[in-house]
Amino acid sequence: MDSTCPVPCPVPVEQRPLQQYEELRQSWFFRWADPDLLTCLKPFALCWLLLIPISTVIASGSVPLQQDPSRLMAAGLVGAMVLPLLLLVRQWLGWTFILRRLLAESIEYEESGWYDGQIWEKPLAWRQQDWLVAQHQVRPILLGLQQLMTMATVVLLLGTVLCRLV
Repeated sequence: MDSTCPVPCPVPVEQRPLQQYEELRQSWFFRWADPDLLTCLKPFALCWLLLIPISTVIASGSVPLQQDPSRLMAAGLVGAMVLPLLLLVRQWLGWTFILRRLLAESIEYEESGWYDGQIWEKPLAWRQQDWLVAQHQVRPILLGLQQLMTMATVVLLLGTVLCRLV
């Protein structure tokens, strides 16, 4: 029996929202997300910088770009932004899933497989604890990710426009 719950909890430990939050927080990939924008920006900027040479080599396969080095470099910079943007979207999806599980009044879970799904109503103490974690831990992370995705999208669009103008 769980000490925070007066009735036995039928939900397997690995399917409980707080446990899923802890697992996501400890994951090497999802640990990149941080409420501090600069801390969150570092791994994605590093990914972008590492991809610039690769995307520039790929862009150099275009004959018109081979004749125009400034457009080639711009295309390389823009092309390198795609993967970090996709990584940001993946981060946002993972944290949004956890937020929804934490804010839900009941937990959907499976006892042994996909065919035997159950729903368990969270006790009030669980709901309060989950709500606090969602509001003070997960929402700030999602806000930072949304800001980064907005910035990356704007840079991607501006870079695309500049590639056409240069």
